[in-house]
Amino acid sequence: MPFCKVQKNKAYFKRFQVKYRRRRSGKTDYGARRKLITQDKNKYNMAKYRLVVRFSNKYVTAQIVRAHIKGDEVMYAANSRELIKHGLSVGLKNYAACYATGLLVARRALAGLVGKDGESLDDKYPGVEDVTGEPISMVDEDTGRTFYVEELHDSGARPFRCLLDVGIKATTTGSRVFAVMKGASDGGLDIPHNERRFPGYDRDTKEFDAETHRARIFGEHVADYMREMEEDDEEMYQKHFKTFIDNEIEADDLEDLYEKVHASIREDPSREAKKAYTPDRSFMHPARITYEERKARAAAKKEQLRADE
Repeated sequence: MPFCKVQKNKAYFKRFQVKYRRRRSGKTDYGARRKLITQDKNKYNMAKYRLVVRFSNKYVTAQIVRAHIKGDEVMYAANSRELIKHGLSVGLKNYAACYATGLLVARRALAGLVGKDGESLDDKYPGVEDVTGEPISMVDEDTGRTFYVEELHDSGARPFRCLLDVGIKATTTGSRVFAVMKGASDGGLDIPHNERRFPGYDRDTKEFDAETHRARIFGEHVADYMREMEEDDEEMYQKHFKTFIDNEIEADDLEDLYEKVHASIREDPSREAKKAYTPDRSFMHPARITYEERKARAAAKKEQLRADE
């Protein structure tokens, strides 16, 4: 029998270091996180901000986050569930809804962020109201730095920059995480990006069709699927698009619907006030009545019995 050296001996296990809990469960890519939050030493404790995009079973959440030693601080957040207030009650996780969620968190953040002059940034960087699907960027002639906004404000206030944090989601071309990023970019945030991950980009010809991307933002892919299914299988259409039918939304109505949602978000991106929580105490025993109340109740019953006789 050949000699086989034991590698995992006692010395090996004495030096074995257990990985972080979120690394063991596959929830956090610490290599990517380190690059996103590590700041240059000459920036003097200036934070790097992230646009964190996460998906659940029914909704998408977008957050503006900064990292501290004690943990992450969520500065602003938006959930696609909030789009119901703006008139969108169906399809709260598709590409168009993700774009609207990114737009919502951007307008909400810029309304709360204040520049050096004490004024908020939402008026200085309104973003793109006429959606074209094209990536946004410009170069500052004075510094040669690239900003991912249409133009810098005359007051000298710089746009709010944040980096896209996709977590462990695959960054394939056409992914919905880039819809959130595009919505936030059109909302006025300075997010480094290009067109190579947007729908409409052809990796073979290196060409980008902005019309394809715009159609995806306004739900044209959903409208085409609705028309096709309604024509081929009416029963399946009634089942698959039941919520659309219940809300009287047809394929031709989607573009106008999303335009109204975008306008509503720009008009009022604020969060609804939380309702006070009142616990249900009906299961508890009622308070014990006093001796005088028991005597009065007994007297009332006697009077009722005499009246019935």
